[in-house]
Amino acid sequence: MNHQPLIHIQVKSEPRIDSRLIADSLGVKHQNTYGLIKDYKGDFEQLGVIRFQTGKPPKGSAGGRPEHYAMLNEDQAYLLLVYSRNTVKVRAIKVKLVQAFRDARKALESHQTEYLPGYHAMHDELAHLDANSRHIHMNFNRLVNKAVGIGSGERNSLPFPHKSMLVAAQFIAASAAHTASNSKEAYQKAKDALQALIPPAMQLAQESQS
Repeated sequence: MNHQPLIHIQVKSEPRIDSRLIADSLGVKHQNTYGLIKDYKGDFEQLGVIRFQTGKPPKGSAGGRPEHYAMLNEDQAYLLLVYSRNTVKVRAIKVKLVQAFRDARKALESHQTEYLPGYHAMHDELAHLDANSRHIHMNFNRLVNKAVGIGSGERNSLPFPHKSMLVAAQFIAASAAHTASNSKEAYQKAKDALQALIPPAMQLAQESQS
C-alpha cells in the first residue's frame, strides 16, 4: 500500500491523467484498463471528450508497437475506478486521485491568476532595459527555472507548491530588474537575489558542474 507509485497529473487547459498511471497504481496491465475505456467509450464520453494518444513503444516490448493510452479528465478517472473492483487498493487510489486533481486545480488557478501576470510583469521590466534583445528574456527564464529546479518546458505541469515557488522567483527577478540601469546589471542582480531560493545542496551541485 505504501509503495504505490505517485499519481501525476498533467495540467494544461484542463487537468488530465494518463490511463497508464492508473493501471500502474492498480497493479494491472494497461491493456486491460485501456480495453475497459474502449468498451465503455460511450459512458466515458458523457463526461467529456476522451483524448486518445499514441506513444512510443514501452521499453522491452516485443515488436516495437506504439502504445495507445487515454488522457482522462477528473470525472472520467473516477468512472474508471467505479468500473474497477472496489478493493482496498482501489479505494486508496480514489483518495490519491482526489488529492492529485485538487492540487492540479490549484496549480491551474495559480498559473492563470499569479504565474501569467508575474511572467508578463518580469518581461515588461526587461523590455524597458533592452527592448530589442531576446537573449535577456531567455536568460531570465533560465535563471528562474534554475532557481526553482526545473527544466525547459516543465512549467505547465508543475504541481501547486512548485508553481507558487515559480511565481515567487519571477517576482524576485522582476524586482531585481526594476532596480537595474541596464540588462547586464539586471541579470547579475536577479542571479544574486534568486540564490536565496536554491537549497544549499543544490547550490553545491550546481557549483561543482560549473
